[in-house]
Amino acid sequence: MRLRILWPGKTKNREIMNLQGYYLDRINHLVPCDLVQTKEARGIEEKFSDKIKEIEARGLEKHFKDDYIICLFDGGKEMSSPEFARFLNELGSSSTRGISFVVGGFLGLSERILKRANFLLSLSKMTFSHELTRVILFEQIYRALSLLRGKQYAK
Repeated sequence: MRLRILWPGKTKNREIMNLQGYYLDRINHLVPCDLVQTKEARGIEEKFSDKIKEIEARGLEKHFKDDYIICLFDGGKEMSSPEFARFLNELGSSSTRGISFVVGGFLGLSERILKRANFLLSLSKMTFSHELTRVILFEQIYRALSLLRGKQYAK
């Protein structure tokens, strides 16, 4: 299993960046995982949200390859941590394709990216900032991989 996590823009909050690095290191001890930060749209007023999402979509799509694409989306399927672990296990054992998780910028993902996805995942009914969402995703991936390897992980 090879994982890739993609999003537009760099993480600006230092504490969140440190947590991302912490979990990325832990994930990489279990499976190869790459972080891809594409260019975010800049200099465009937020009222042109479709244009911003489209520019960011072009940058993300360049990295999709033939991966199984999982987009984070508030209308996606919610799973418990054990369900998510089983889901990753099934994906990893049923295909030689990589798995790419795509997190949107502050405006979310374009419709085209969402339609391109193989699966839409929601982390919660609650809304999180896009930077905090990244850390939660990393933690849940690490938790899932730990569960699959029978490692103890605090609840």
